[in-house]
Amino acid sequence: MSGLSARMGARRWGAVVRSWSLTRQFAVTGGAIMLLAMVVEGLFTAEIIARNTIDRKAATTALFMDSILSPLAHHLAAGDVLPVKERAELDRLLGREDFRSRFPHVEIWKDGGLVAYSTTPGLIGRRFYPPAGMVEAMQGEVSARYADLEADEHEIRGFTSRYLEIYSPIREHHTGRIIAVAEIHEATEPLERRLWWLRLKSWLARIGATGLIMAGLFWIVYRGSRTIMTQQRQLGERMADVERTSQHNRALRERVQRASGRVSELTECYLRGFGAELHDGPAQLVGLAALKVEHVRRAGTDAQREEELQVLDSVLEEAQRDIRALSKGLMLPEIEGLPLAEVIGRAARAHERRTGTAVAVRCESVFQAVPDAVRICAYRFVQEGLNNAFRHAGGNGQTVVCEVEDNVLCLAVEDEGGTGIHRPAGPDSGLGLVGLRERAESLGGTFRIGKAPGGGTRIEMTLALAGGGQDG
Repeated sequence: MSGLSARMGARRWGAVVRSWSLTRQFAVTGGAIMLLAMVVEGLFTAEIIARNTIDRKAATTALFMDSILSPLAHHLAAGDVLPVKERAELDRLLGREDFRSRFPHVEIWKDGGLVAYSTTPGLIGRRFYPPAGMVEAMQGEVSARYADLEADEHEIRGFTSRYLEIYSPIREHHTGRIIAVAEIHEATEPLERRLWWLRLKSWLARIGATGLIMAGLFWIVYRGSRTIMTQQRQLGERMADVERTSQHNRALRERVQRASGRVSELTECYLRGFGAELHDGPAQLVGLAALKVEHVRRAGTDAQREEELQVLDSVLEEAQRDIRALSKGLMLPEIEGLPLAEVIGRAARAHERRTGTAVAVRCESVFQAVPDAVRICAYRFVQEGLNNAFRHAGGNGQTVVCEVEDNVLCLAVEDEGGTGIHRPAGPDSGLGLVGLRERAESLGGTFRIGKAPGGGTRIEMTLALAGGGQDG
């Protein structure tokens, strides 16, 4: 359970950290890492500074004491302990107040741990376990370390203060041979004060440098984080725009698919109606003409034959008129390659010729490329719109308006209302308003019907045009 709780806690902590901004993450994690690095480096550097200071202090003290003890080298080489006379002279010298306050205890060690001289007379001539500093000094190195209070020679004297023990080799004058080691116990209060100030200055400099580095890195990360957050926000807005556009495109695609299916259904219905018109009209008349041919063949006189031929001629002429009327609604004038304004003008002029009414056309030039499907849709829209205006408003105030703004074509047909002649729709009347709506939506456009400013009816279609070349 403890392991599971630890993992759950780590996951929660990780989730909290990931929810922070980059600046906050850097401030916390980077600050902790730099603080740890500063502490480790500070401790390491402080130890080096203290060691170097102690070594310099030991070298200075050893040089100073060598000037005092070097005249005794031949006496130390001659016997195990220092002679009484030289011992008394050295006691007098080291007993001075200025020496004693700085160097409370001094010993001279011979090889094997023998004390040849000491400011504590009870130690002279006794053997103790050789201190580590003495062993190093016998090898020719000046060494310094804090006193080991558990050493036998220190326990005898009841040491309670940790003096700085400095071990300096004493050499024979002519041979340079190390014959003894001087152990100087120096008071640590001045040294500790100096070390404390050195450590304080070192830590202050280190904290200042770390703070400056952290501030500079924080500023860089802060600016980078702001740039990233701005880019993320812009990217999110663009992704939202893309998502909205994608949803809009899906809706348009579904509308186009529904409109295409509806156009197919309407076309099929129109073809069935057209077939019925052919069957009930021209086909019946052609069948009647076939019967009249048999009557002409059986006519007994020239007068009867002429009469039957006249009837046959009238029947065939009526069938021809019906066929032309039916074909007229199916055929479009040649509009391929024509400017859109000319296509709309042709539809309006054809309506004027057919109905004897006037049509006002306000159509600006279109400089965008217009596909043939848009030309056909525009022609049929104007044709059906004007047919409805003539049928339901008697052709009063028939107006066609064509405008283009931001590559979007807006085509409208409106009238001023009135009483129409209410004649039934002929075969050239198109597919009606439903068909116009499906045509527009199948091309990705929209269709609206409403009231015109003059009080009549207005139908409007909008289609997006491809930008680029001039309409041709």
